[in-house]
Amino acid sequence: MSLFSPSLHFRYLAKLYIKNLLAILFGLSFAFAAIDYFQHVQQLNVSSNYKILYLFYMWQEALGLLYPLAIVFALIMTKLSLVKNNTMGALHAFGYNKKRLFIPLFAVASFTYIVFTLLHTTEFSYAKDKAAVLLKNELHTYNVNDLFFKYNNTFVYIKNLDPVAKKIEDITIFKVEGYQVRYTINAPTAIFNGKEWDAQNAILKTHIYKEGKLEKYNIEHKKSIKTLQGYKPKIIESLYEGKALNIIDAFNTWQLLSKQNLNSDKIRAALYDKIVVPLFALALLLLLFFKLPFHARMMNFGSIIALSLGTTFVIWGMLFGLSQVGSNGVLAPEFTAILPIAFLWLYAIYVYIKDEKSIV
Repeated sequence: MSLFSPSLHFRYLAKLYIKNLLAILFGLSFAFAAIDYFQHVQQLNVSSNYKILYLFYMWQEALGLLYPLAIVFALIMTKLSLVKNNTMGALHAFGYNKKRLFIPLFAVASFTYIVFTLLHTTEFSYAKDKAAVLLKNELHTYNVNDLFFKYNNTFVYIKNLDPVAKKIEDITIFKVEGYQVRYTINAPTAIFNGKEWDAQNAILKTHIYKEGKLEKYNIEHKKSIKTLQGYKPKIIESLYEGKALNIIDAFNTWQLLSKQNLNSDKIRAALYDKIVVPLFALALLLLLFFKLPFHARMMNFGSIIALSLGTTFVIWGMLFGLSQVGSNGVLAPEFTAILPIAFLWLYAIYVYIKDEKSIV
């Protein structure tokens, strides 16, 4: 068997798992999007084509939110169908152990995780924000107003930011030392050039003090001043308007906040939610595959399904709650995201090593 020519059992199990995964994933996501649509249809004061677009955006949001559950549910469905039809017993009779039977399912699940992680580096992560724009009927309202934040050793005030046009109207930067304002920079417009903002036709006003008292101003006119390096429009909008960020923008924002010595709990929590937390599905995949009985005579299907689904929902709910705790800064996101997933994976690996040779 090779990567490009998998064995017959690998193709059979992978195909069955993919079929169940797609059915559950699309079923859950469409149901989520439909329920949300009917809850908000009275608020959608837009044309029919925009209503369809809203449904599409919410479907995208549901895919990103629910795919870890679909990975686990598809495993439960696949495993139980194999056991019920005595296929699992037949595979063991042909000499396939748990490890070999688990690999096709784990490969498909891992590929699914990678696909959605890559999607979260794109505009896919902004689906909910786009849907919110339609819900609020703000199709042509892109401006963000009255922003105030710290940048290096200065403070920045932005009167108006257009994230779409990547343009700032009326930006003021001032440096404060102690109780004294050392200088101010004011520009009517600033344009983002891909790396930094170009403040055009700026006025630099330097404050000159004598014996602690302001004596005079030194005013200079600058055709262009480069500032706010790395502060993409989407990053500024997210930081101060609570909008979503994809993985790349979230990582860049984390770096920016670290350089500014500012709290990055919320950004780190959002980053871990997209990369680390979904890994619980792969750990549960291993646990359930090895813990669920391999023979029909050893299980009560009703109780097994209820227990499996209940365990999945409880773990998912706990991780979601811990994520909110980390996002609010009550605990460091590393304790609410990375640590629980690490413990879950350690237990999963323990079960794998202990039960690998068992067929019951």
